[in-house]
Amino acid sequence: METLVKTSERTREAIPAAPVSATRIRRHDLDWLRVMAVLLLIPFHSARVFDVWDDFYVKNGRTSSGLTWSVIGFLEPWHMPLLFVLAGAATWYALGHRSAGGYAGERTKRLLVPFLFGIAVIVPPQTYLAQWSKGIEPTMSYWDFSGDLTGYTGGFTPAHLWFIAFLFIFSLASLPLFSRWHRHPIGARWLLFAMPLILALSNGLPTPEDGPQNPAYSLALFIGGFLLVADPRAERLIHRAWRPLLATAIVTMTSVFLVWRSGVEETWTDGSAIQIGFELIKQVNTWVWVLALLGLGHAFLNRENRVLRYANTAAYPLYLLHQTVIVAVAYVVIRWGVGLWTKYGVVVTASLALSLGLYELVVRRTNPTRFLFGLKPSPQAPRGR
Repeated sequence: METLVKTSERTREAIPAAPVSATRIRRHDLDWLRVMAVLLLIPFHSARVFDVWDDFYVKNGRTSSGLTWSVIGFLEPWHMPLLFVLAGAATWYALGHRSAGGYAGERTKRLLVPFLFGIAVIVPPQTYLAQWSKGIEPTMSYWDFSGDLTGYTGGFTPAHLWFIAFLFIFSLASLPLFSRWHRHPIGARWLLFAMPLILALSNGLPTPEDGPQNPAYSLALFIGGFLLVADPRAERLIHRAWRPLLATAIVTMTSVFLVWRSGVEETWTDGSAIQIGFELIKQVNTWVWVLALLGLGHAFLNRENRVLRYANTAAYPLYLLHQTVIVAVAYVVIRWGVGLWTKYGVVVTASLALSLGLYELVVRRTNPTRFLFGLKPSPQAPRGR
């Protein structure tokens, strides 16, 4: 442990001990991780078209266990948790140069406006295509969509925008506490060890969903991200320990996969010691993956280039657009007489290209579209009429 606490000169320079000066630093490693996490949504949601576990808006006639396990099974335990942690970390840095009122206004423009626009314009094509894909000719009008929050058969749904709604609520609800903690930071090294238990307890609350779609679970991750970057000592531990953290993550992921594949979990009684123990192991797996990726990012990604500058701006519109594009592309591709892996490759490639094309040709070109997608106005962009 003494080795982990000691910090190299390079690490000391990257993470100043003074919280105020730390907030003035642009953390390129966190930017890279956020961009990569958003990009991973495209192979993840494309795999849902061929998923053997759960329904989706559009499903291929033949599903794939191998694709499900290698893409969804691997990404699902840590992917959205990482995004919530990164969002909490970004809040710490945002409050370093904004007042509480300025932060609330910025969150409203960046989160609430795109969410409402997305619910009205971006999401409805997914539910219409869901009906057509299932052989149901849509008969309801646009205004009749209501009731079914899954939306997989054509009901009203926030779809993938649930993440945006959660962030908006969390940002405003946590603001009084975060403002206080920003002025008077608290130590967070205890969180490195306590978070799996917090997540397991949150997951046990009586909510319709578990995991990141459980508000208590994702709120814990959001607050955790804020606290980690507020404590330079906690971050130093993460950055120095990324190798053992990654090794632990591989071990825990392997263990969880072995239990899932065996099917033995289905024989356990809810609330039994073995069931509770396995739940804790799953949350350890989630948390050590998040910590390992934070450490890896700092070790290898803490630098800026032209690609990151472009991707930083494009990532949020890409998040908003990607799932509707995937559903539309998959609706066409699943009818082709080609192999499953070929279909998957086409859906991933075409969805990425079309999403980037929509961003480049539509979203970023005018200030009104930039506003609707949560981007800052550009002096070079037309104002619109």
